[in-house]
Amino acid sequence: MNTRTFSALAEPNRLRIVELLRDRPHSVNEIATHLELRQPQVSKHLQSLSKAGLVTVHPVAQQRIYALQPEPFQQLDDWLNSFERSWTKRLSKLDVYLERMKEG
Repeated sequence: MNTRTFSALAEPNRLRIVELLRDRPHSVNEIATHLELRQPQVSKHLQSLSKAGLVTVHPVAQQRIYALQPEPFQQLDDWLNSFERSWTKRLSKLDVYLERMKEG
């Protein structure tokens, strides 16, 4: 798991930007307006998200449109699922143990 993903998402405004981009791509100005941030702040956060590989930018006329890059989020999902499988196994073993305790 890439630690840059966690670092980028740890900052609250960057997380809010990612949540906004989850629905559809947005321009810098749309993001700034929606999140009530100044455009330079949004640009700085988008640069960090871009360096972490979480967003891509596509120029459209005078605007820069940002969209989420799916691969890092799939990696994050896979990583989290590995913990779910581990805990499911452990809880199943606990269930078996408790059933034996009831019987004994």
